[in-house]
Amino acid sequence: QVQLAESGGGLVQAGGSLRLSCAASGSAFSINVMDWYRQAPGKQRELVATITIGGITNYADFVKGRFTISRDYVKNTVYLQMNGLKPEDTAVYYCHARYDDDYETWGQGTQVTVSS
Repeated sequence: QVQLAESGGGLVQAGGSLRLSCAASGSAFSINVMDWYRQAPGKQRELVATITIGGITNYADFVKGRFTISRDYVKNTVYLQMNGLKPEDTAVYYCHARYDDDYETWGQGTQVTVSS
């Protein structure tokens, strides 16, 4: 069982920055992929960014050039650096991990609010 704990959300003005963190913990495991999703009120959860064990990253079009996903393999922590935030980025951001090839788990989410 792997557990994820997010942190770093908060309130920021448009154009500002935030850095989200997600730490994975539990018994012996091997992370395959870690992702960030977000869900705004009344909308479906959507994929924001992905990073594989090999360091390959992918981003949703709506965050390309603004967000950067990275991973600390020693700490088993994934980060999402968010720059140039827009009001439409307001959402609950969730960390997600796939591990031991066939398993997945979700964090509880952290609120990001961007004011105009």
